[in-house]
Amino acid sequence: MSLNDPQWGKRGGGGNEGPPDLDEMWRSFNQKLAGLFGRRRPQEPGGPAGGHNLGGGISLMIAVVLVAWLASGFYIVVEGQRGVVLTFGRYTETTNAGLRWRFPYPIQSHEIVDLNQIRTLEIGYRNNVKTRVLRESLMLTDDENIVDAQFSVQYSIRDPKEYLFNNRKPDDTVLHAAETALREIVGTSSMDSVLYEERAKIPVLAQKLMQSILDRYQLGINIVRVTMQNSQPPDQVKDAFADAVRAKQDLERQKNEGQAYYNDVVPKARGTASRLTEEANGYRQRVVADAEGDAARFRQVLVEYNKAPAVTRERLYLDAIQQVLSNSSKVVIDAKTGGNLLYLPLDKLMQLPAPGASPDGGGSRQPTAAEPAPSEGGARSRDTLRNREREGRP
Repeated sequence: MSLNDPQWGKRGGGGNEGPPDLDEMWRSFNQKLAGLFGRRRPQEPGGPAGGHNLGGGISLMIAVVLVAWLASGFYIVVEGQRGVVLTFGRYTETTNAGLRWRFPYPIQSHEIVDLNQIRTLEIGYRNNVKTRVLRESLMLTDDENIVDAQFSVQYSIRDPKEYLFNNRKPDDTVLHAAETALREIVGTSSMDSVLYEERAKIPVLAQKLMQSILDRYQLGINIVRVTMQNSQPPDQVKDAFADAVRAKQDLERQKNEGQAYYNDVVPKARGTASRLTEEANGYRQRVVADAEGDAARFRQVLVEYNKAPAVTRERLYLDAIQQVLSNSSKVVIDAKTGGNLLYLPLDKLMQLPAPGASPDGGGSRQPTAAEPAPSEGGARSRDTLRNREREGRP
């Protein structure tokens, strides 16, 4: 059977089999759909074949499309995110986490904003501090020097509505605000402060300044952290700056050595001065005490002298003579007598032990053969001196 045959696609009564009849298939499909929805009705004779079933199928398809269109309004907001609903492109509401529904497009649409995501901006470099962007990293300091500094800024979204609608490109705005704040902080600081002295304070000050700028713009962004990745002088002056740094380090080292010497010498000198002061105070107290004791003894002697002047004078004289001659090894000779030579061997008398005692602590010492006995002249001289002293006393 050729394709031009008018009977192609229809089943004849002769039992010849050919391609299926499309009209018959469509009527069968409509009948099944009508049976599912309880709309099965007998065909009117003489009417259009399958016209009513065709209308029911179209209604069903429209219903299915309408259900699918309404179902497209469901959306899910994950915890930590917010959904922003727009009605014909205009802000309507902000939804929290959970299963939500809105009118389908084009009536309403929604955008999901992640509030927990930490976004990062790189200023002065890209992906690695070695990949520098000199247009951003070179900054002028207060003392008219140039530093090469790289910073990273981390921020999060605080208000979804402000983030989506108050600025067309909020991420670029954050970048420009961060660069402006950093240049202002670096521009009011010296080069040594940026590189060494106040290196830790600069990110803190820059974070506060960035947050104030973004709050004025009402971007709904919160600056989480600002980190200084690197700061150094430009490559053209790096060697000269390294020499200056070494000179400053030598200066600091010498100052530390001087301070260490000061800490070693000054405490010792203060200790010596304190010791001398204490010794002087002790000497002063001893001299004063001796003087007071001598004065008290003199007053006591004066009282006794007033009672018996002669006896007191003789006693003082004998004490003085005893004190002088006790440490003397001289021989006293009586030159007034014209007789035999009389002398008083004081050195020998001082060496003699006390009566009734021996040098070794025992009884009376016996004279030995090697030790000569005192001569009679010596005994006679002592007796004569005793008699003279008795005669001279009043």
